[in-house]
Amino acid sequence: MLTFEQKLEIIESFPELTRKDVSMKRVNFHYEESLYDKKIVVYHLHPTGNGFVYVGNLPHYEADKKGFVNIRDFSEKELRSILADSLDYLSLEPEPPYDKTWTNRENEKVDLVYDEPFWNVYAGKNLEESFGTFSDAEDYLMDQGFKEPKQ
Repeated sequence: MLTFEQKLEIIESFPELTRKDVSMKRVNFHYEESLYDKKIVVYHLHPTGNGFVYVGNLPHYEADKKGFVNIRDFSEKELRSILADSLDYLSLEPEPPYDKTWTNRENEKVDLVYDEPFWNVYAGKNLEESFGTFSDAEDYLMDQGFKEPKQ
């Protein structure tokens, strides 16, 4: 486990982050250039080594309901990786709204809807499938014989 000082050194190596000392010797780090209202990347880093990094709803992390992951037992590599992922996440433009009806040759219709962070396929009001990317949803629909509506 990294010490508090080691974690601080790693976090401070990210020039995008701004240190904010808070109560009880805890430290937060903000990303002021975030494209979202969320600006705190590192939350309540404590001298015990406990602390949290915001990852929102990135699928490869098990975050709490507020989007934070506990970094108490992270290695240097894991900490650098999660910080980079957090900054990338907060730097990405949100997906534009997408809600289009796809049709097959039998004139059956399904709706492809972007419900962050998932691309959901609905038949009427029933959820048929859910995907992490538009490309995966598109591949599935095309394999099932559906075509995207013309613009």
